[in-house]
Amino acid sequence: MGQPPGGRAHGPDRTRAGRRRTWAAAGAALLSSAAIAGCSSGAVGPPVLNFYTPADAATQYGEAAADCTTQANGRYTIVPQTLPKGADDQRLQLARRLVAGDTAVDIMGIDVTWTAEFATAGWITRLPEDVAAQVTQGTLAGPLETATFKGALWAAPLNTNTQILWYRKDLAPTPPKTWDEMISMSEALQQKGLPSYIEVQGAQYEGLSVWFNTMINSAGGQIVDENGTVLIGQEPSRGAAEKAATIMQRVAASPASDPSLSVAKENDGRLAMEAGTAAFQINYPFVYASINTPPPDGGGGGTFIDDQGRPAGTDTGKKVIDEFAWAPYPSVTPGTPAKPTIGGLNLAVSTTSLHPALAYEAVQCLRSRENQLRNATDAGVPPTLEALYGDPSFQQEYPAWQAIKESLDDASVRPKTPAYQSISIVLSDLLNPPAQINPQAVVGEMADQVVRAENSEGLVP
Repeated sequence: MGQPPGGRAHGPDRTRAGRRRTWAAAGAALLSSAAIAGCSSGAVGPPVLNFYTPADAATQYGEAAADCTTQANGRYTIVPQTLPKGADDQRLQLARRLVAGDTAVDIMGIDVTWTAEFATAGWITRLPEDVAAQVTQGTLAGPLETATFKGALWAAPLNTNTQILWYRKDLAPTPPKTWDEMISMSEALQQKGLPSYIEVQGAQYEGLSVWFNTMINSAGGQIVDENGTVLIGQEPSRGAAEKAATIMQRVAASPASDPSLSVAKENDGRLAMEAGTAAFQINYPFVYASINTPPPDGGGGGTFIDDQGRPAGTDTGKKVIDEFAWAPYPSVTPGTPAKPTIGGLNLAVSTTSLHPALAYEAVQCLRSRENQLRNATDAGVPPTLEALYGDPSFQQEYPAWQAIKESLDDASVRPKTPAYQSISIVLSDLLNPPAQINPQAVVGEMADQVVRAENSEGLVP
């Protein structure tokens, strides 16, 4: 297993240059997108269902498409179409095709943050009641929430993802239960000259927005509701936002913090833990596979450490992997579970498809138990079917399965609004660098900027 950094862990990894796209660009590309529409669904023979997926886990999606084609027994053929690696580029290519009315787009793997936008734009179909009932049965509530908008189910959850706490048990025999406790433990380690870093995503990109969204939801607040009402500027969400921002600032400004936190992404935290400089990291399940995968030189397991847990220059017989452990995501309020923000990929049927009924059937096959288990064990993307968390083959690949499942059960989702892409840009801009956050001031600015994003008064990515 191994969740690739920058993949479906949380959503788009955007740059400033990539943000400032408008839908005028989509309109200008109508002719070119129609020209590259791919296989025609009107070709002679069984109907072709084009299945658009991101590049990560393309092999597994292709295998699922082949298996489901065989099971269709000649009634249709599923043809995988791989989108670009970057989530922004995936979204733009799909938008161009859908705005052009491309009938060769049938089934799409869409990021969980796109549901509201694609539904509002009229690009994806609302699942019929019978299909929605089948999708709902046995599917975890959190992933289902990412596919729901204004009371309707618009997609079928294929895989999900969530963060938990990964820590060094030699440095922290009892893992911290709250952020306050983790900060105190980190600073105590630093005073002893021991590895102390708390690794979390502090760079100016989607990961920082995810961190804040988890923290505000864990504190009992919300940024914006499904109706587009901005809540972050009013109580209780304002107080929750200030509490979230305060903790984030403390983590980054602590004398025990990683000096590079303001540019850190998922992979940076993984590397810091493997190098022996981090005591804690908030990250996705891919880090377990990474530390357990031997490199070509036959090593693996991270840096050698001495009896006190410091990086060692010689082979002492103990490595970071020997002390690598996991625990639930730290809470903001003692006694109240955290609400980690979940990611993932959902399957939606386009409104331009010539064969929606067949596409719905194919979606059910593509997200079957067998295919979700393969995606989980071979591609490192946790499943959305609850029963799989009790499957021994899944548990063997995911020793932290119980912590992952608990995180999913307590999950929060990102704001379900067509303006989410713009809101995320606002949040990551205002919160970076985290060490310089002024909690009271930044929350007021957030409220103003999120209102502008909801009203389309700023730049649209």
